[in-house]
Amino acid sequence: MLGLRADAIVAANADGVGPIGWAGRGLPLLVAVCLLAAPASAAGGALELVPDPLMVLVLVALFLVLILPVNVLLFKPIFRVLDERDSQLEGTRRRAARLQEEAEAVLNRYEDSVRTVREEAEQQRRTRLEEARTEGASTTGSARSQAESEVERARRAISSSLEAARTTLRAEAEDLARQVAARVLGRSL
Repeated sequence: MLGLRADAIVAANADGVGPIGWAGRGLPLLVAVCLLAAPASAAGGALELVPDPLMVLVLVALFLVLILPVNVLLFKPIFRVLDERDSQLEGTRRRAARLQEEAEAVLNRYEDSVRTVREEAEQQRRTRLEEARTEGASTTGSARSQAESEVERARRAISSSLEAARTTLRAEAEDLARQVAARVLGRSL
């Protein structure tokens, strides 16, 4: 029975999983504790090298009788709790890894959208700047042409006023010259 059980333990625990789980790992430990717990008995001041066979049989029988209740009452519940804890931890780790991946995906989407919005804003800024430059150049050109036409009109007005003033001044100068000559000569010309 023990040989079959040990084979099942070895087969089930070869990769650390199986129906036995922690219980299979505790059986060799239990055997070692029981063997070490037996005190060496001294008979007549000398150490006995060969143990009493009856005592060995009693101890083996006691061990075999106690292993099943101890296994059912102590080891299986403890190992079941440990196995459940391991499975919960593994589930939590998987869920944390999944949440980490989802968070990274959301962060990547956010960074992509921010990058896209910045690129669009930069493009709109460049477009508006170019439109403003074009409009400014157009407004400046229009203002320049208006100013030039105003200057030209003012020049024409000044030129015509100057010509009129010259004509008037010539006529007045000739009239004044006749009056001065008439006074100097004493007669009218």
